[in-house]
Amino acid sequence: MNVLAGVMIVLGFGFILAGVIGILRLPDFYCRLHAMGKCDTLGVALLIGGLAVSEGFSLTSAKMLLVLVFVSLANPTVTHALGRAALRAGLVPWTRTGGEKGS
Repeated sequence: MNVLAGVMIVLGFGFILAGVIGILRLPDFYCRLHAMGKCDTLGVALLIGGLAVSEGFSLTSAKMLLVLVFVSLANPTVTHALGRAALRAGLVPWTRTGGEKGS
């Protein structure tokens, strides 16, 4: 069980790292929001799941799993609300300009 927990925690950190790289590299708010929303949800779910597996069957792991359910439901909802609010506020999505290949 410790190996499974360790793998889940490392994968969770990997997804969160991918989201941070996405925030730094992507061109606009919407792309960054998409990258972080997906990576954050999966990364935090794997981290909390790994910690719950590491803890074993106890009240503490049950609480961690409840937090995991809340994060898994709330994060996509908040990401969607932020995107809609930005669009309604007039933030224009990034588009390719110029004679780039594939445009």
